[in-house]
Amino acid sequence: QVQLVESGGGLVQPGGSVKLSCAASGFALDVYHIGWFRQASGKEREGVSCIRRGSGHTVYADNVKGRFTISRDNANNTVYLQMRSLKPEDTAAYYCAAGLDSSCLFSGGMDYWGKGTLVTVSS
Repeated sequence: QVQLVESGGGLVQPGGSVKLSCAASGFALDVYHIGWFRQASGKEREGVSCIRRGSGHTVYADNVKGRFTISRDNANNTVYLQMRSLKPEDTAAYYCAAGLDSSCLFSGGMDYWGKGTLVTVSS
């Protein structure tokens, strides 16, 4: 069965860092575009970052550019999101997703989703 499992979330202070993992089973991650999305309490889900299949090119939302880095480890079939200089507004449930749609920050183009991991940025 195709499955995506996120991990690495937790409580972090403003200005701190955390690295999220998205482990895939049932398919190879490099066959799909992989995106990270987040949804804060009372807010709509938004695309954060994605890494494209084949080329490995990366895309970031404007509000995380320079702070977040997405990467892929094909040997472990895992995609990561390294988050730095975290702000309280980064607090959200973070989800990874896989799809063939090249507009990889668009949640509607994703076919498979993980259940999410919660990141809380607070003092």
